[in-house]
Amino acid sequence: MDIVHLIAESIGFDWDEGNINKNWMKHRVSPPEAEEVFFNKPLLLLPDPKHSMKEQRYIAMGKTDKQRLLFVIWMARAKVIRVISARAMNEKERRMYEQEA
Repeated sequence: MDIVHLIAESIGFDWDEGNINKNWMKHRVSPPEAEEVFFNKPLLLLPDPKHSMKEQRYIAMGKTDKQRLLFVIWMARAKVIRVISARAMNEKERRMYEQEA
């Protein structure tokens, strides 16, 4: 199944307690803000083969409702999106997002 269909068929988000706190403490990204990226356009979706040893991981790059550009690592598990990491895009990622999206 391709990445777009994984998102289209998802029924929600699943948050691991450790990732909620980690994303907030390290990057000041709350769960609701990270989720906004999946609903706003443009959304750039890419596979993440470098970090897909045990389970397939993906990258989502997009904007929050307040136009903050986020880089989100996620996986699909039983029709839910599990966010692993969410942070502000760095300059290289921002340029890639602006060119591709």
